[in-house]
Amino acid sequence: MKTLREELLPGDKGNRPFIIAEMSGNHNASLDKALAIIDAAADVGADAIKIQTFTADSMTLDLDEGEFSIRDPKSLWFGRRLYDLYQEAMTPADWHKPIFTRAKERGILCFSTPFDEAAVDLLEDLGAPAYKVASFEAVDLPLIRYVAATKKPLIISTGMATIGEIDEAVEAALSAGCTNLTLLKCTSSYPASPENTNLLTMPQIGATFGVNFGLSDHTLGVGVSVAATALGASVIEKHFILDRSEGGVDSAFSLEPGEFRLLVDETTRAAQSLGRVHFGGTASEQAGRRKRRSLYIGQDMKAGDILTPANLRRIRPGSGLAPRHYDMLLGRRLGRDAAKGTPMSWDLLEGHSDTEGI
Repeated sequence: MKTLREELLPGDKGNRPFIIAEMSGNHNASLDKALAIIDAAADVGADAIKIQTFTADSMTLDLDEGEFSIRDPKSLWFGRRLYDLYQEAMTPADWHKPIFTRAKERGILCFSTPFDEAAVDLLEDLGAPAYKVASFEAVDLPLIRYVAATKKPLIISTGMATIGEIDEAVEAALSAGCTNLTLLKCTSSYPASPENTNLLTMPQIGATFGVNFGLSDHTLGVGVSVAATALGASVIEKHFILDRSEGGVDSAFSLEPGEFRLLVDETTRAAQSLGRVHFGGTASEQAGRRKRRSLYIGQDMKAGDILTPANLRRIRPGSGLAPRHYDMLLGRRLGRDAAKGTPMSWDLLEGHSDTEGI
């Protein structure tokens, strides 16, 4: 199965994860700001900008009581009605075309997370190149099947999902026609802590389900995403905002442009550093072999003198015999004179053999 980068950016040779800048509701109900976020995402090197396609009515019910309001005092949105929160965070349908157009003009891919079938239909009309299913919708198998039927690459976040629920989501996607599936490890708390991220689960997801894997990162900073890259993540998704001080529903765990540039640069370096299993030094290291420790004559010596710790030195550079021969050379006699600083070699020994030490 191709990675998302290989599928969506054919011919691109970038050796790094596919980096998604998640706009979410950080446009703060301003189309101009949404377009500026796209410009900034393109400027800092993101591969794609992602929005979310929903209405408050497609997400929840217009009610105040019970679980339709957020009661957790630890939540960023404590005391808010779900309906009002989604009404604030939504990206209106009539914004979608200018958003997709601006992304195309800036040379950055644009796609979305749909939350119902009508959203998928809207995005299909706009030619969305891929789709994302959010963690909270990973159990919505009818939605997954509807998205997968587009035959576009599909990303599913797995926050909160059990292995059985992930299995059901994968089966729903593949059976409905998805041929390029990426599962993202995700911790559905906002912000998430590194201690609760459990990145070692990520490659296990890939091995268990035989699909691409990556990270939807809600932690602060870029360190967790860099670690995910080292573990083989082919996709990194991170929330993106122009200025956290302006606020917004997701501002607390979103990266500003300078930070996002750092994310792109450091995940690129992390990916480049993985390389392959290799011993013996790279081509660039070969010159360094001449600077390693080796054996040298440490004092002026005459033929017949005995090699001792005082006159046989293990020092830099590396033109003499390797230090592994040190013990066997102690007590041997020189066959000819040798000045201080002479690299130790077999032909300095009394009665030496050309094959000695092999």
